[in-house]
Amino acid sequence: MTTPVDVVQICQDLIRIDTSNYGDEPGPGERVAAEYVAAFLTDLGLDPVIRESAPGRASVTCLWEGSDPDRDALVVHGHLDVVPAFAEDWSVDPFAAEIRDGMIYGRGAVDMKNMDAMILASVASMIHAGAKPSRDIVLAFFADEEHGGAYGAKWMVANHPEDFRGATEAISEVGGFSAYVNGRRAYLIQTAEKGIQWLKLISHGKQGHGSLVHRDNAVAHLAGALSRIGAHEWPVELTPTAERLLQGVAELLEIEYEPTPECIGRLVAGLGAMAPMIEASVRNTSNPTMLEAGYKTNVIPDTAVGYVDSRYLHGQQEQALRQIEELAGTHVKVEPYITERSLEVPFEGALVDKMIAALGAEDPGAPVLPYSLMGGTDNKHLAALGITGYGFAPLQLPPDLDFPSLFHGIDERIPVDSLHFGTRVLERFLRDC
Repeated sequence: MTTPVDVVQICQDLIRIDTSNYGDEPGPGERVAAEYVAAFLTDLGLDPVIRESAPGRASVTCLWEGSDPDRDALVVHGHLDVVPAFAEDWSVDPFAAEIRDGMIYGRGAVDMKNMDAMILASVASMIHAGAKPSRDIVLAFFADEEHGGAYGAKWMVANHPEDFRGATEAISEVGGFSAYVNGRRAYLIQTAEKGIQWLKLISHGKQGHGSLVHRDNAVAHLAGALSRIGAHEWPVELTPTAERLLQGVAELLEIEYEPTPECIGRLVAGLGAMAPMIEASVRNTSNPTMLEAGYKTNVIPDTAVGYVDSRYLHGQQEQALRQIEELAGTHVKVEPYITERSLEVPFEGALVDKMIAALGAEDPGAPVLPYSLMGGTDNKHLAALGITGYGFAPLQLPPDLDFPSLFHGIDERIPVDSLHFGTRVLERFLRDC
């Protein structure tokens, strides 16, 4: 297959549109990116729709008719927003999309304008070739994924469910990428996601002069709570997806699988560069991220506020919250302010078979395994409509690339060759999905 549209150029175009999401309402750049995508799809003869949840908070949906309209539709989706990047921290301009040593650098290169570009390039390739997907495809490009989706996919599902009518399955980011185990390349399809529970911690104490003895200090109460939460060692607990992954890794390492901490640690380490992602998927996590307190060094404030990014395993939302409340202590109130479901879907069925076949056509003999994402995607919101979502943004990565650290990281980058590989795989999949 020859892709007539340059996926690299599309990816660069999208990176150069600053869609940084600070969690505020304006959402700078999201409307511009949505207009770029809509114009691209319109030029292909499709009829996209831009919908705004608030001024500038724009998402795009588009029905691409397949050869068998009687089949249930598939949603192929990405998000257009990115987390902020600060130029002084980077070795390159984070929004210039510069190519160095075969890599495209820029905010969103990994999360997830690479997949947005691969979707557009594969659709263009098929349309230029006069080909149709095997069933109706709902193309969707959402705003606000990086702050919970309230202005993006969550809003779309609540206000325009008709855009997804007839759809029962979906694919999106963070799956289908390669990992190396015992010198052998394998691919990981995302079949589960941890739940999101972002927490606001509020501490109260007695306000007063910084020179006095203060045993009821809001900042001290909060600091202690955040220290305990951040240092807590969550136990390993395997979901069905995690266990199936580790069983597959054991086969590749040619060792016997045992559900013991020692064996699990060895198997996770055996995933090399992907080990940090998998380590976070076999336990609950809780990481302090922000602090707000005081207005002057010599004034003890009566209130201090902190934030914790907590991710819980499937079915453990309440259990994880109770543990964090206990760690916070009696002086600190814990308030969830963004909570999203966890997901666990089967690693079987026709759609999974098609994903495996598409990868196998480009990389024959490479094993394919399921895994659980430590973070979250907009598949959480589509699940409210009964849509079963998978992570399938195929990438063949160099064995020495620290892929997990590039998500939201400094000098985020993606290999050019990986984009070409992913576009070929995605096109094969869409032709026979």
